[in-house]
Amino acid sequence: MPNILLTRIDNRLIHGQVATQWTNHIGANLLLVANDKVAKDKMRQGLMDMAAPNGVATRYFSIQKTIDVIGKAADRQKIFLICETPQDVLRLVEGGVPIDKVNIGNMHMAEGKRVVVGVVAVDDDDVETFKKLRDKGIELEIRKVPSENKENIDKLFNN
Repeated sequence: MPNILLTRIDNRLIHGQVATQWTNHIGANLLLVANDKVAKDKMRQGLMDMAAPNGVATRYFSIQKTIDVIGKAADRQKIFLICETPQDVLRLVEGGVPIDKVNIGNMHMAEGKRVVVGVVAVDDDDVETFKKLRDKGIELEIRKVPSENKENIDKLFNN
């Protein structure tokens, strides 16, 4: 079974907060971005590699490749799994990736979305997806950085 320390939803994927605070906090040595677009975008990968801490490996896989290969991860790989959307996380879970906790860090405001707290904006599809994840027994938390308190997760469902 892969050693997934944390799964995070952050539409920025790898950036300063992820690279420094979260990676150090959880003790990850591998940042795995599961995202269909980024898996094909070498320039964006290069930019994210620059943000990754020294000594921490990065991988950029499509959702399907993540499903197909994550079971082959070595125990020594302490994986920080980063996704752009809750829908990507649900696809991974439905594909058999053993995710038990999801940190919701940043979901940008866009047309049709509403802010539930700070930098987390959702639409109806996001809310339904979070309900499906919760119903599968996955712990959800809203927290931008490890030093902050968790937000009340009910805020996702009460808007």
